[in-house]
Amino acid sequence: MARQLGARAFGEAEVTGLSLNTADVVPGDLYAALPGSTTHGGRYAPQAVSEGAVAVLTDAAGLQCVPDDVPYIVLENPRAVLPELAAELYDHPTKAFTTIGITGTQGKTTSTYLAEAALGADRSAVIGTIGTRIGGVPARSALTTPEAPALQALFAVMREEDVEVCAMEVSSHALAQGRVDGFTFDVGVFLNLGRDHLDFHADMEEYFAAKASLLTPQHANSGVVVVDDEYGRRLATGSTVPVVTVSTHGDPADWRAVDVVAHPTGTTARLLGPEGVEVDLSVPLPGTFNVANAAAVVAALAVQGHDPQEAARGIAESAGVPGRMERVDAGQDFTAVVDYAHKPDAVVAVLDALRPMTTGRLIIVIGAGGDRDHGKRPLMGAAAAQHADVVIVTDDNPRTEEPGAIRAAVLRGARGTSATVREVAGRKAAIAEAVAMAGPGDTVVIAGKGHERGQEIAGVVHPFDDRDVLRECLEARA
Repeated sequence: MARQLGARAFGEAEVTGLSLNTADVVPGDLYAALPGSTTHGGRYAPQAVSEGAVAVLTDAAGLQCVPDDVPYIVLENPRAVLPELAAELYDHPTKAFTTIGITGTQGKTTSTYLAEAALGADRSAVIGTIGTRIGGVPARSALTTPEAPALQALFAVMREEDVEVCAMEVSSHALAQGRVDGFTFDVGVFLNLGRDHLDFHADMEEYFAAKASLLTPQHANSGVVVVDDEYGRRLATGSTVPVVTVSTHGDPADWRAVDVVAHPTGTTARLLGPEGVEVDLSVPLPGTFNVANAAAVVAALAVQGHDPQEAARGIAESAGVPGRMERVDAGQDFTAVVDYAHKPDAVVAVLDALRPMTTGRLIIVIGAGGDRDHGKRPLMGAAAAQHADVVIVTDDNPRTEEPGAIRAAVLRGARGTSATVREVAGRKAAIAEAVAMAGPGDTVVIAGKGHERGQEIAGVVHPFDDRDVLRECLEARA
């Protein structure tokens, strides 16, 4: 192995796995001791060895911490070799099934769930924000897109379970950090781009470049691009892999959603595809953006030879997506919805999707996360106030920041509109106030945390689920 990498090495060992974290080490692993933002993984090499690691991959700094007589491989940039090394150790498992990588500022999670529904859970696997499922069974994973060693281990399990298709969320962080190097997606899907992660990327162009890199020969054999925004249109004309386009806004495209109709329980459309294909699409989620998500899934599966009619039937039978436009019903005379929208464009999309089904007021509870892009906060407030009738500004995940300062930034953006704007400290109190003021025909949206089951305050994660709290408030009102 060391000779293949051109590395300095000592000793020999039979390696059967690869791990980055001492908590994940199993006997026979190669422990990758990498430099981090706050500490060096080499500090934990002795612990990894005690847990069963048989060798260490590191750099010159990390080598100083490797116990004597433990085999090692030393490289200047060990992280760069991890993806290919992990794929090699697990014998390139993605060759056994189809892989679909989905990127976009919003809609990644929904699209992976719709792909699972399109195929049937027993034939598919999903990796993403809400977790990993293999053949419908949850599997342990971390991060929206896991690090390469964990990712290849999951792929190996999928191969053992005879999975036919894996639909996977691909974050811009993962692309920039090389987590999805070492293999090539059969299809890369680009949904959209809006402001997010500017605490990580220098600007929107860098963010777009990271997302767009999914549709290059390094990462995908072919692509599906939704051309409903300017970034999708740019990518469709500039991609270096064969691309199929999708439109829900009437733009020319290979797949076009027409006759889009909103219903109380979702959205329907006709999907017109290549060679006269016509598919009746019924999406159990409101909003044209969810039609785009579903259409992109159908197109991606069609590229790989799946029947688009069968895919559409599966999507129609989907039970929805946890924390994405998820309704909470306790017998109240108004609509109550929990959604993960935590970006300005996502807030606008959710509110615009719910407006046609709201005969009364559109009420939103919203905040912004701490230790993240500060410039997004007033934009969140503005998006909410321009598209809702009542805006209740509260706490999201303050993390290590002062909650009041975050609320003040959101409030700055929300002022000066026709919306009624209130500030309520404490998320539970804000949800209770929204429920208390709602009446017949109103819609209450609890935005920002979606499926999350905790709230991080002052660095401590407290149990908190918007859906449970909303239901409690609804039942207390009844």
